[in-house]
Amino acid sequence: MRFLLTNDDSLDCPFLHVIAHALREAGHDLWVVAPKTEQSWIGASKSRHRPVTLEQADRGLGCPTWTVTGTPSDCVNIALAHILPEYPDAVISGFNVGFNASLGFILASGTIGGAWEGALHGLPGIAISQDLPFEVFDKIKEPGTPPEPEVGETLKHSAAHAARMIPELARDTPPRSFIVHNLNFPYPCRPLTEVKRTVPARVIVPEIFSPQADDGTHRFLFTLGEIIDPPGGPLTDRAALAAKQISHTVLDYTKIGRMPEKA
Repeated sequence: MRFLLTNDDSLDCPFLHVIAHALREAGHDLWVVAPKTEQSWIGASKSRHRPVTLEQADRGLGCPTWTVTGTPSDCVNIALAHILPEYPDAVISGFNVGFNASLGFILASGTIGGAWEGALHGLPGIAISQDLPFEVFDKIKEPGTPPEPEVGETLKHSAAHAARMIPELARDTPPRSFIVHNLNFPYPCRPLTEVKRTVPARVIVPEIFSPQADDGTHRFLFTLGEIIDPPGGPLTDRAALAAKQISHTVLDYTKIGRMPEKA
């Protein structure tokens, strides 16, 4: 199959390289168009008020590769309109460094925003994210720090699962259905890790900025939020990750604002 791959952690993120190699080794054709710098928490935004630059890049991925000085949505839009010779079978976004699980994270995610841009073009969108412990996440985010061996092992297994699941999801998703598949992989991930269908957890995410500092600025503060899921409900993405399972949530955007069915 033919896939367009993007992410929100930048072209130089090793997590993107892992899934690119896994998809290529599985025999798929691939184009990579990713942001030049990290674009986390940017959602589906587009660079309306500034021009962006497209540059061809070589990162040893074995496929045509470009970088864009914009958002994941910019990358997908420019790739589909001006780079690819024809539309791919799906748009893949990830691996994200950290999970994208629960409503509070899904709607803010640049990774999911990239997949959603594919859905806006009538294509299946598939977002993939790797859950990480806080201490591992902080180390990976340090510039120039390669993933430790245990992280690499988990990524290898997560990528193998993803490379198997992505073609199936692409084939099974009708065109122009406005569907994004949101896949979150647990830490650690193993060859026999189970896949579970899930729904987004309901999480309240208040106060993600610090109080005003002496220089008048507020700084972003990461928080997991407060889970408010009612007991006895369907399995959520956050609960699946906590149980060390792969979470597969189908985000059907046609359900937004739909009138309730009459009894």
